Amino acid sequence: MQFRTQQIPPGRGIGTTKTSPSGFSAETFNHLHHIEQYCWSVFRMRSLRKTLLLATVASVVLVVALLHSWPTRAYTTLDVRQRPGPGVERHLEERLPEPDHRSANIPYRLRESVAGLLARNGCVCEGESGGVNFPFAQLLFPRISAHSLHTAIEASELEEVKRRRAKEYEAFQQRSQTPVDTLRVAEANSPLQYPTQGVEVRPLKTILLPGLALQDLPRELYTVNLTSTLGVLNIAAEVDGVKVKGDGEMHMTLISGMLLNLNRQLQFVTYSNTRFHPSTADTVHFETEGHRAVITIKIRHGVTPKLYDTGPKGDYNISAFVTIATKTFLRYDKLQDLIDSVRRFYPTVTIVIADDSEHPQTVSGPYIEHYIMPFGKGWFAGRNLAISQVTTKYVLWVDDDFIFTANTKLEKLVDVLEKTTLDLVGGAVREATGYTATYRQTISIEPGEEGDCLHLRRGFHHAIQGFPNCVVTDGVINFFLARTDKVQQVGFDPRLARVAHLEFFIDGLGSLHVGSCDDVIVNHATKIKLPWVTQSESDKTYAKFRYPPASSDATHTKNGLLYFKNRFQCLTHN
Repeated sequence: MQFRTQQIPPGRGIGTTKTSPSGFSAETFNHLHHIEQYCWSVFRMRSLRKTLLLATVASVVLVVALLHSWPTRAYTTLDVRQRPGPGVERHLEERLPEPDHRSANIPYRLRESVAGLLARNGCVCEGESGGVNFPFAQLLFPRISAHSLHTAIEASELEEVKRRRAKEYEAFQQRSQTPVDTLRVAEANSPLQYPTQGVEVRPLKTILLPGLALQDLPRELYTVNLTSTLGVLNIAAEVDGVKVKGDGEMHMTLISGMLLNLNRQLQFVTYSNTRFHPSTADTVHFETEGHRAVITIKIRHGVTPKLYDTGPKGDYNISAFVTIATKTFLRYDKLQDLIDSVRRFYPTVTIVIADDSEHPQTVSGPYIEHYIMPFGKGWFAGRNLAISQVTTKYVLWVDDDFIFTANTKLEKLVDVLEKTTLDLVGGAVREATGYTATYRQTISIEPGEEGDCLHLRRGFHHAIQGFPNCVVTDGVINFFLARTDKVQQVGFDPRLARVAHLEFFIDGLGSLHVGSCDDVIVNHATKIKLPWVTQSESDKTYAKFRYPPASSDATHTKNGLLYFKNRFQCLTHN
């Protein structure tokens, strides 16, 4: 290759003669080099812009997904029930009454959206699989998990435990179900007039049977029969023109040729319970020619009221309405902080403390009751002890590391319970980080043959009219005000020693009417552990009891109780 030389003009180079192997002058070569550098800078800039653009798009997608998944209505939950399939039609037919042969061949179209909501004598617990794994994924996009509770039972004992559980469940059904729970349908065009529900008698007492009458076409002779099983029938007065047979017995017949007289006599028919049972029901059969009706009579004692004297009317006197209850274990410094904060705002409210520390310290002062328990007796046992000593209408449950502030307005919670049918209302807990939690949970139970399915979901059912910051739910955070007698009625299972909370609300499902208000707030003492602060021996002991590993006996005990005591086969939650 031939090399050429060229003088670089002054001001355009360094004033020397250079050659290039490609035949370009040094000036051209330098110019090309600058172009190359510019192209690379443009490429790098475009690459950076592209990276920033992709990061921005990914952030927008993440935010949109988060907003989409965030519950705009907290009671909106994922439906994990078994999807309608070919068996829905069969189960729907099983629920229909005995078919009329005249309509058996009439076709029908199944609406799966409705039929799928019917219980089908079986439930399925299904969790969600897959999903993207990244930090805080479960917090931002909570997936449904499912747990089989029978694993808490040793495999060699499972069949025997199933047998015992089935036997106990059968006995429970016999105790809890009476004839009043049986579906009774009054057929149309019956000449018999009779009460379908709402008839009640105290054990071994007598009542008039209300609403009995016969509306029939004219005939020569009218006859009605009444038959009972747990009592006798009689008449409180006699009416002319009516013949009565079997008065004072379980079977009575009334005969008359005059319908008006017969109906007048039916107004005086009485029922007397003769077989004592504190809570059951009798079924009285009411018959005429070709027609039969069944009257259900509840036999039970009246509910004995439990009333609380809260003093003269006026502003809520919290000391007369509320007792504060807590359970402590080793953390006497935090307990004292709680007491001091309560005294700032409620100096005369009684504080009941249950303590199962190994070496209990003295906790004393005005309006303080300190009860010592056996060492390590447990969380729910302490709750039972503390609440058993409450004599006020309401009990406020708090943890021993909570701190009252100006936002801990107990009067608001009392107002909610006084003006609604709620039995228990939770507040909110503010963490040291500033995050405020209410821990609202909805609880539902889906029937199953081998055990029921327990479903826990975050959220609530609906808002409470007149209380814009309050909602109806099934489970709340560990800061709640409740009617003392209702909490004592449900109770706390003492076998749940250190790991428990929602189990109380599960036991109270169907009995407790629960609410939650986010404008009554208690602070939570900080749990942040600074690396340069040495953990005390009491803190180490507390952590050992309070936070057992997932594979510990505490977790097996909890799942075992759900499996046997509550007859659940599995649990789903988010």
